[in-house]
Amino acid sequence: MNHQSNSSELATFAGGCFWCMVSPFDELPGILKVTSGYTGGRTQNPTYEEVCSDTTGHYEAVQITYDPEVFPYEKLLELFWQQIDPTDEGGQFHDRGTSYRTAIFYHTESQREQAEESKQAIAASGRFDKPIATPIIPASTFYEAEEYHQDYYKKNPGHYKRYRKGSGREDFIEQHWSEPVDKAALKQRLTPLQYEVTQNNATEPAFHNEFWDHHGDGIYVDIVSGEPLFSSTDKYDSGCGWPSFTHPIREYNIKEKTDLSHMMIRTEVRSKKGDSHLGHVFNDGPAANGLRYCINSAALRFVPKEEMEQEGYGEYLQLFE
Repeated sequence: MNHQSNSSELATFAGGCFWCMVSPFDELPGILKVTSGYTGGRTQNPTYEEVCSDTTGHYEAVQITYDPEVFPYEKLLELFWQQIDPTDEGGQFHDRGTSYRTAIFYHTESQREQAEESKQAIAASGRFDKPIATPIIPASTFYEAEEYHQDYYKKNPGHYKRYRKGSGREDFIEQHWSEPVDKAALKQRLTPLQYEVTQNNATEPAFHNEFWDHHGDGIYVDIVSGEPLFSSTDKYDSGCGWPSFTHPIREYNIKEKTDLSHMMIRTEVRSKKGDSHLGHVFNDGPAANGLRYCINSAALRFVPKEEMEQEGYGEYLQLFE
């Protein structure tokens, strides 16, 4: 079991393959730990092989240790529903069988009530055309999975991304949760360059853009959706003439696509929620991960550290502690 401090609580969710259920919650402010494991079954200390054979009754699940003051349970539930197909009783996407079913395991009466409310809200939203099948169950013993399953998305990023896409999860989430973009309103709100970069994959000129040599503490957010993307703590001068970062604030807030334009094979970077074109990621960065996120200034808005609180990004101030 996870060690808890006084201000932390536990949340437990099953959403199919547990590899895919870590990154949505990991690295968020107020999330202290995300552990992959097994719960809800009949046997003690089950192994991965036993659970996958569907003979133990366990679900693959994640247990989240979180600070409710910073990240309330309600927000965890919101995020949980956006990761799964809640209408599927027999597994998730290409993963079939009882160990891949979805469930919310509540630890307190308050969690049960909030889970029931959120389930009713999802059912009433009309987002899904079939009944919501995800059960709400009392939490029971949680067994940590083998070490190689912990933080799988970080240890094996290539395989993880291919699996997430290949299983059908990525497309399902995009289909059910991306908000339609009002292009006419965007044209009014953005400059012509910002619009061309974010909506039509244009590239601004090197060395002639707002942030290539910009300094100062703060975060860079998507000009379209406002989602936090990069921090000044990860910015460096790569000499390429565009803002360069060693990694995003959260892996989960960006998505990658293969870009075959201009007779090259490159990896395009887009924002998750706004679906804005941001730039590209290359394998020549200075940090341990070897990555350089080469981003168009026109896709970004800078929020200085001293304004983050009032702009609603206060939880990210911990990046500067």
